[in-house]
Amino acid sequence: MWSHEALLNVVSHTPIEVAALNTLAASHNWIDAGRHFAPAPERLYTWWSYRASDWRASDRGRRLDHIWTSPTLAGNLRGCTTIVAARGWEKPSDHAPVILEVAL
Repeated sequence: MWSHEALLNVVSHTPIEVAALNTLAASHNWIDAGRHFAPAPERLYTWWSYRASDWRASDRGRRLDHIWTSPTLAGNLRGCTTIVAARGWEKPSDHAPVILEVAL
């Protein structure tokens, strides 16, 4: 299930929030598409703060954006990519787009 111990005292990653997310995921055996292709403990960030003067060098992101799919699509998943470069665009969001590729 989902966990990131380094962030367990940070808003959006507290034990109660992690437990709620895990309960929701288990409720229908949802597949976390991001973790399907990047298993823990690999870092999987989709958000970086504006507070860091060099967000890439500080490497202190969070995973706030998820794509979950039903188990029936598991065999059709082809890739899940976070477009990290978008965070460095001229007028970026603090979130990076996440793209799921599914064979139909």
